[in-house]
Amino acid sequence: MCLGALVDAGVPLKEISKVLKKLPLKGYSLSERKVLRAGVSATKVDVLQSSGFAKKVQDAKRWEEIEKIVGASSLPDEIKRRGLGVFRLIYAAEAKVHGKAFRKVHLHELGAVDCLVDVFGTLAGLHLLGVRSVYSSAVNLGGGFVKTSHGTMPVPAPATAELLKDLPVYPSGVGFELTTPTGAALLKSLSNGFSEIPVFTPEKIGAGAGDRDLAQGPNILRIFIGNTLKESLEKAVTVIETNIDDMSPQAYQYVTERLFDGGALDVYLTPTVMKKMRPAVTLSVICDKTSRDNLIRILLRETTSIGLRYSEASRVTMERRSKGIRTKYGTVRVKFSSLGDIRKSSPEYEDCRRIAKKSGHSLLEVIEEAKKASAKGLGGNK
Repeated sequence: MCLGALVDAGVPLKEISKVLKKLPLKGYSLSERKVLRAGVSATKVDVLQSSGFAKKVQDAKRWEEIEKIVGASSLPDEIKRRGLGVFRLIYAAEAKVHGKAFRKVHLHELGAVDCLVDVFGTLAGLHLLGVRSVYSSAVNLGGGFVKTSHGTMPVPAPATAELLKDLPVYPSGVGFELTTPTGAALLKSLSNGFSEIPVFTPEKIGAGAGDRDLAQGPNILRIFIGNTLKESLEKAVTVIETNIDDMSPQAYQYVTERLFDGGALDVYLTPTVMKKMRPAVTLSVICDKTSRDNLIRILLRETTSIGLRYSEASRVTMERRSKGIRTKYGTVRVKFSSLGDIRKSSPEYEDCRRIAKKSGHSLLEVIEEAKKASAKGLGGNK
């Protein structure tokens, strides 16, 4: 349904497919079609499997197998990190409800191909749109019962319920499961908040269709895409900090990845000197208030720190959008930023690196050419 909503909003399915081809997956294809759900038009995207290779990957159900598939891909690092963050949530929930160690969990209900395509296809679509923030409404669980490998369970299924802890949910009168573990993990990982629609200017609207056509109402997932108003440029954030003087420097990369997976907006390290002139590092995390408690738990669990501090602050960020710019070496995605009469542009490093390797030109040449080409678009940036 996420894929259908993104395609319905204008992201070409073939562009999502191009990104997904960077995963070492074969034996599947994507199809799209227009359908009606309770009289409302929506796009239905299906993952079609057609070979023994797909079946082989379908059997890859443990964390290390998923991690290996993603690690062997040529996806952008940001998409790899965010995708593994979604899967980490799923495996952690399954481990909790089944009383098993994280690396011993075997995903029974989730097909690896379907799940990988759903997660990374959604991330690809958001990336292609240049989406910076995602906000969700309360989650409709559905109702009734669902069949699992452990028997018939009441909705929400145990793993779904675990994933949706601390989030606003509600049951409906529909006697079917309307939120799956994959959907719950995507919402929890990607959403900056769960509330009413924030103040913004919607520019595109997409509707992704579910399998069933329900009599009670349209079985669709709707996505609104747009820009926040200039009056909303100032955002409230939480700043978490802790001083560390007894941890191996090698651990900071892992800790930083876990913090970003947990919802951090930014993470940075500042060298400092503590009492008795001991060199140390101040680890700072900027986040939304909704992610604060989870990030505090990650900090205390994954570092040697035994205490931290946090405070509320405000930050102003420039409005940003991403656009593909043609250069003589190839197409480079460029981030355009604006605030009033201030205009900036920055070529995507991963695109420049890929083109440099493929073309034989130096990375500096490709970046410089991308900067020249993007300068022409600054005047029209909004």
